[in-house]
Amino acid sequence: MFRSFFAAACQNSLNGRKLFNVNETFSQVVELLKLEAAAIERTANILDRQAVEQAIKLLLDCQSKIIVVGVGKSGIIANKIADTMTSTGTVAIFLHPTDALHGGLGVVTRGDCVVALSNSGETDEILALLPALRQREVSLIAIVGNTDSTLGRNADVVLDASVDKEACPLNLAPTTSTTVALAVGDALAMTLMQAKDLTAEDFAANHPAGRLGKRLTLKVSSLMHESPNVAPAANWLEVVKTISKFALGAVNVVDAGNKLVGIVTDGDLRRTIEKTSPENLSNLNAEQMMTRSPVSASPEMLAFDALNIMENRPSQISVLPVVDEKGAAIGLLRLHDVVRSGL
Repeated sequence: MFRSFFAAACQNSLNGRKLFNVNETFSQVVELLKLEAAAIERTANILDRQAVEQAIKLLLDCQSKIIVVGVGKSGIIANKIADTMTSTGTVAIFLHPTDALHGGLGVVTRGDCVVALSNSGETDEILALLPALRQREVSLIAIVGNTDSTLGRNADVVLDASVDKEACPLNLAPTTSTTVALAVGDALAMTLMQAKDLTAEDFAANHPAGRLGKRLTLKVSSLMHESPNVAPAANWLEVVKTISKFALGAVNVVDAGNKLVGIVTDGDLRRTIEKTSPENLSNLNAEQMMTRSPVSASPEMLAFDALNIMENRPSQISVLPVVDEKGAAIGLLRLHDVVRSGL
């Protein structure tokens, strides 16, 4: 009886509504993506060249900081644009207009450049900021969906981010409009990045914890271990003890001046002992077991380059001696530690 009641209730709730067809979801998703892509392409075609050039000039000439403002969904986009600018060489912060009206305006100083996002151009909180922004003598760039709006008329530069239709089926939820605003902000940020000649190394310096940042900044010296050194004449038992003591899977073989002459790995040790008759084991030494003139790394070498040395070869190696500019063995780098670092 309960099931019959529930089924009837569901049917009544659906009366007058179009049933959702899950089989149509793929085509709907594709069409909505095309709609947003077309909106970005339209924006690229309608943007005023002079306005774009003037906006870039204001941002490049800004001697202080860029402040990006927006409310609601536009605020989320504004925050992302500020983050993108900051990470690519342009100092920028996001300021919520409501917070600004309650003390946050203290962060806005003469010489700043404000980028304001509003689809309607009539957002109350942003309009309430305009008198204070004029008083602080900041430049104002508006990214709006209505260039003839109050915000548009009060801005130094207006960038047209209007859209014909939101991706929302009801044409209500900010979707296409926020996508276009984000694309415009990204385009500004990337243009500034190129104008400032930001290099991959500069970018990495702002992203030390990311994979790209590590690949461009993390050096062998940060990952290498103390050098487990033995002399060429060290017998096989001493080699075993040194490998066990340092637990790195290998030892560096050095001469009297600490210069690297070879390396003995676990594998070298095992293979040599297997091929040596028991009566000759007492005479076995590091020089007989070692790989001579092994490939090595310098402490200033990027760990990513060292990783490539270990992996991009016919036979991979898991340890790499580290030598200074005079060829002295100063460390040992393990493949395990490089991979664990996140490279």
